[in-house]
Amino acid sequence: MKALRYHFLLACLLSTAFAATPPNIVFILADDLGITDVNAYARHFTGAENSNLFYETPNIDRLVADGIAFSQAYSNQLCTPTRAAILSGRIASTLGVTTATPPTRTWFNQGLPVPEGGHPHDAFAHKDQIKIPQAWINGHSNTALDPTLDTLPKVLKNHHSAFLGKWHLGGHGAAAVQPAAHGFTEIAYADMGGSTYFDWAKVWDERKSPFPKMPGKYRIGKAGAPTDRSYLTDDLSLRACDFIRSRAGNKEPFLLYYCPFAVHTPIVAPEETVAHFKAKPQLGHLGHGNATYAAMLKHLDDSIGEVRKTLEETGIAENTLIVFTSDNGGVEYTAPAATDNQPFTGGKACLYEGGIRVPSIWYLPGRFEGGKWCDQVADCTDFLPTLAAITGNTAPDGIDGRNILPLLEDPAAKAAPRTLFWHYPFNVIVIDPKHGTPLAPHSAIREGDMKLIWNWHGKLSLYDIAADPFETKDLATGKADLTKQLHGKLKAWLRENVGDLYWPQPAPGYDPKAPGTAFPFADLR
Repeated sequence: MKALRYHFLLACLLSTAFAATPPNIVFILADDLGITDVNAYARHFTGAENSNLFYETPNIDRLVADGIAFSQAYSNQLCTPTRAAILSGRIASTLGVTTATPPTRTWFNQGLPVPEGGHPHDAFAHKDQIKIPQAWINGHSNTALDPTLDTLPKVLKNHHSAFLGKWHLGGHGAAAVQPAAHGFTEIAYADMGGSTYFDWAKVWDERKSPFPKMPGKYRIGKAGAPTDRSYLTDDLSLRACDFIRSRAGNKEPFLLYYCPFAVHTPIVAPEETVAHFKAKPQLGHLGHGNATYAAMLKHLDDSIGEVRKTLEETGIAENTLIVFTSDNGGVEYTAPAATDNQPFTGGKACLYEGGIRVPSIWYLPGRFEGGKWCDQVADCTDFLPTLAAITGNTAPDGIDGRNILPLLEDPAAKAAPRTLFWHYPFNVIVIDPKHGTPLAPHSAIREGDMKLIWNWHGKLSLYDIAADPFETKDLATGKADLTKQLHGKLKAWLRENVGDLYWPQPAPGYDPKAPGTAFPFADLR
């Protein structure tokens, strides 16, 4: 207790000191970047030699070498929930944000009344084409982040906040919930899950709604004035650097929330970069054998290098905090696979570690530095309260995130125990790596070192993440009492915090007693 009290007091003192000269913030959120896609993380978890690794991430590796890297940082299983959590400090499913959808029907864009307990931008017909029997009908998902929440630009009252890149929190083009509604200056952005990497401007500037009954204005994005760069990642990188240069002489600190679409599908990159990777002898090491994906990753890494170079050239690097992370694990379900998250199990859409454990790196010269690893648990909800503390602001009441400033100041410090929750109420075509069938709705809890995954088709799995981070040994049968206890806590949390519309619903006509089914958890209420 004395140690925790010391770290709390230290954090308070430091946040007061930081408030006098709050740093600029460049927050870079990669898309679908797996934890071992970053070579520094691959070396950390596998002991591989850099010369044997297929990917090339020297600039992100340099960020790890200069800053503080978290080995147990968590996102959500898909992009939109993570983005909602980062900006609000709240567990996304408590906001009804449970998945990421393509442009789809919502109560709002269909001009329909919102059911009790729902959100106007709920997607109500989102499903994959799955041929096997499903015990559950998908729950709903909110596709927009409520601009009345105290989101990051509002919390960082002393910063000029700008947004660049992928939004995917605006109800698929509802003008009233785009980045500007949250206090961002919009540089260039698109409110969509993925974008073409060539010739994107016309799509981003589209103003004709695909939903004729949608009230209000439709605005899917803003392409901005064209640059001389034809590949999207390179274009966004230039825009990020131009923004930094425009703010370099300004006394008001800035937040640049930079969300490149890379390395999200479609898997496409400039031919000359792809050719470079096709010729590499390391192709296939750690399962990394997609040369086009490797090329996409290289352009993303080049962007991080370009941003850092611009900070140094403008003389503001010493007072600029760089944060780098990913919105979920790497994609393994494309054909051919985009990437491989080994030695971790699973990938995007899964609640195994490969789907939700991501790189998280913080670097602020003179404060958060030294190339140190922190092995304490961090979560995507922690960004808002931590950035608030660093800049001398107050985090909103009622958030779920934790201020991890003490860990940034002393990565070897012990953090108080915590419990994390995830909820994904969807049947999806992604294959469950443990069962070989399409993913069923699933939820999870991590309490201390123990993590329970509840597959709603009737399977509970328990893992000791500290001893078995790659989830190779299911302890549910041997630790039946603990499994039951954690399952009870997970269900109680869901009942208290997640609205009924965001739960899976029993499928009409499904027979739980049919041969080969296991469905013991039908009565949840």
